[in-house]
Amino acid sequence: MIRFITDRLSLIVILVTLSLMLSETAGQETPVVNRIVLVHDSLLIPAAGNFSPDSMIFFNYRYNDILFEIDPCVPEDPSLQDEQIYYSFFLDGNDTDWSLWSPYPLKEYTNLGARDYILKVRCGVAGTIFSEDEVFTFSINRPIWLRIYFLALYLALGIVILYVVYRRFIGRHIREQVRLEKIIADRTEELIAEKEKVDTLLANLLPKGTADELMAKGKASKQKFNFVTVLFSDIQGFTRIAEEVNPEILIDELDKFFFQFDNVVEKYNIEKIKTIGDAYMCAGGIPKKNRTNPIEVILAALVMQQYMEDMKREQKKKGLTFWDIRIGVHTGTVIAGVIGHKKLSYDIWGDTVNTASRMESSGEPGKINISGVTYDYVRDFFICEYRGKMPVKYKGELDMYFVNGIRPEMRQEGKNEPNQKFIDRMLLLKVDDLEEEVSEWYRDSMSEELIFHDDKNLKNILTQAELIGRAERISDGDMILVQLASLFVMTGYVANYTDPFPASVDIMKDRAPAFGFDQEHIQNAAAVLLDAVSESPAGTPGQIVNDAFYDYYARVDLLVRLDLLYREESSVLKVTDRIKWYNDQLLKIGRHTFYTSTAQLLRSNSVQEQQFVLEKYIESLRNML
Repeated sequence: MIRFITDRLSLIVILVTLSLMLSETAGQETPVVNRIVLVHDSLLIPAAGNFSPDSMIFFNYRYNDILFEIDPCVPEDPSLQDEQIYYSFFLDGNDTDWSLWSPYPLKEYTNLGARDYILKVRCGVAGTIFSEDEVFTFSINRPIWLRIYFLALYLALGIVILYVVYRRFIGRHIREQVRLEKIIADRTEELIAEKEKVDTLLANLLPKGTADELMAKGKASKQKFNFVTVLFSDIQGFTRIAEEVNPEILIDELDKFFFQFDNVVEKYNIEKIKTIGDAYMCAGGIPKKNRTNPIEVILAALVMQQYMEDMKREQKKKGLTFWDIRIGVHTGTVIAGVIGHKKLSYDIWGDTVNTASRMESSGEPGKINISGVTYDYVRDFFICEYRGKMPVKYKGELDMYFVNGIRPEMRQEGKNEPNQKFIDRMLLLKVDDLEEEVSEWYRDSMSEELIFHDDKNLKNILTQAELIGRAERISDGDMILVQLASLFVMTGYVANYTDPFPASVDIMKDRAPAFGFDQEHIQNAAAVLLDAVSESPAGTPGQIVNDAFYDYYARVDLLVRLDLLYREESSVLKVTDRIKWYNDQLLKIGRHTFYTSTAQLLRSNSVQEQQFVLEKYIESLRNML
């Protein structure tokens, strides 16, 4: 209803406007608009006033269907007034050409767009145009929703909609990505878990290095090890026991024994090789070489022996058949590797294996029988009973010993277990293994610029520290700290040349635990290292390492050593003033003190002699310049 009233008011306004604009033109030669019909709703136009085509009339966008009616044209020429009048229309802004001639003064236009228009009319008779005029100017307004500010609003709304759609798309994409990542993460965790199972299974079947090589290359190479201790154990009278005991009970008992043996060999870093029936075989010193494997294998054998003795006592109390084992040990060279293509097994071969087997078969129940070769490596740690030369098949007569336990001074009171003295002695041997690895690592890690702090100097410091420590008669515990500190004191130069010693401590903490050094040893050795490089070392171990570190201050080849150090610092620290650098060294040598009496005795030249040599050299440098 409101829209109807609005439209009618709009028409009335247009009527009044046109009434004022039109003039009385009926019967004139100039064509004028007589009537306009908007959207099939008639609007009469009274002929009153003057109409100027320059005056613009505005129509609502709804009135885009318009019919124009023109007053009949009357030619001024009397001879044409009786002729039939024809009309042609042209709507500027819509038409591309004039309309065809028509005897009717009417013209309708539909679906006119929102813009300005000029209606032109031609009047003519018999092909003669006697009038052509612009008769009406009007404009159709744009709908409000097509106005510029609404277009801007539409654009902003479109941008908002696009942004919302984009955000929804991104959100959906992110959710999908998160979902896929979760699936991938779950699958990855499953694969990692499966891989860990496979790795664990391989680690139980094969040594870690061999398993890694097998996974990487598909096969594992054979290796020769020159220092390996092989242990064989065998149950005494197993054939008779197997005939008397229920098979299930027999297998359960064997599994219990071998499970205990597995735990023992793992504790002492020994590699289990295999079990054959009632026989158990393991070897120390493979796949990671070490100098302590004879000692560790004998320790494991003692634990196995004690376990079987405890089991024997329990079985006797219950009135059950007890089991007893023979253990044989020999040290020598073996070949180790993986055999088989489908069912893989890690095995060792060589005369050492055969001899260890003969040691077991030549032994006695409940005894640990070792060869003379193994005895030479363990006699300082264990009580060994010489059996004399015993005949061995295919080997002739060999020296054999029964191991009766750990030496009294090296075992805990009331127990057949190693005390701290035993552990310290064994760790001193482990230092040698650690030295080999650290020296190789340092040689591979150091840059070509390290010509003074090279691997040879690293070994020299360790050797000198051990020499001074032995001469000063320090305890085995202190010697371990001295050797660890002197081995690592220089390693930090590969990581941080300007502040090497904290880096040296970090490298020690990273590498020493793999060789059996516990946190207490490492922390104490780190304290010795930092004390050694301080201005005034307070403890004897720190003083020993300091004397070894600055050993070159008292050597006859001082100038050679200083030349290497100068060239190194020139390259790394960009030292350029050679004379100033040598003067600084002269002052350091004058202030330096050798703390231990051994280092003072070992010095080749006195302080005065070294200063004299250095002063002469500095003078020659000045003369050269």
